[in-house]
Amino acid sequence: MSGRADSNPQAGQGRPLPRKEADLFRNVVKFYESKSYKKGLKNADVILKRFPNHGETLCMKGLIVNAMASSRVVEADGRGEGDKKKEAVDLIKRGLMMDMRSHVCWHVYGLLHRSCQDYSEAIKAYKQALRIDPENLQILRDLGLLQVQMRDLAGFRETRLAILTLRPNSKVHWLTYALAVHVGGDPAGAVDVIDSYTDTLDEDTAPEFQRNFESSELVMYKNRAMGEAAGDDEAGLRGALENLDRIEPVAVDRTGWLLARVDYQLRLRMYDEAAGSCLMLFERGITEDHRIHG
Repeated sequence: MSGRADSNPQAGQGRPLPRKEADLFRNVVKFYESKSYKKGLKNADVILKRFPNHGETLCMKGLIVNAMASSRVVEADGRGEGDKKKEAVDLIKRGLMMDMRSHVCWHVYGLLHRSCQDYSEAIKAYKQALRIDPENLQILRDLGLLQVQMRDLAGFRETRLAILTLRPNSKVHWLTYALAVHVGGDPAGAVDVIDSYTDTLDEDTAPEFQRNFESSELVMYKNRAMGEAAGDDEAGLRGALENLDRIEPVAVDRTGWLLARVDYQLRLRMYDEAAGSCLMLFERGITEDHRIHG
């Protein structure tokens, strides 16, 4: 190819950058993520010198300029923050217009709106990006964070389920989905999700069945969800109390375990047993908690 500036190699046709420019574009992304903004700009300008209408590079350059404005990186030309912000918006909008079928462009457009705290528009942009690349984990994570920010708990649950479906071997994704179900008002569903996760594990070798802090937090969280799901139902409360007794060997947080036990015993009107549990708490020096007085 000649050294002159070429037209956009994609131009809506899905043609990739040549190898040299593709490597430079990966460097642009890497430098942005590591906050080496000036290096990122230098690499983006090299690509744009040859492909001035390459949408994804225009968007990434705009994202870098926006980050520099937000972090107040001083430029030699002395431009103010407002000028940089305007340049960033113009670059990103231009890049999106050049390649509206790129999930990268829509993702960057969403990141721009997020930086301006325009979360509703950012969510719309993320969703458009996912229509193009529905299995992009980074975009799904970014979408989930904003859905929590906007209290779209139903949407957050759907997003975390999509992530779990893509990466079912990750403990983090199972537990985050359980949390999404729980905060969406379904504690019993959260218990079912945790049970589904533990059913995939080997009880003899998995650390989740051994006594350690992480396992303790997991079993105590599941038990709390069981208690919430039970409400005032006596059978449900007894089930939660029985579960609490079963997890005692794993629970490291002895104080939290005893407090939960007292709570269930009082709700079940097991006053003599609750008194005994309270005495155990007093022996541990827990004398200021109003829940164990009276």
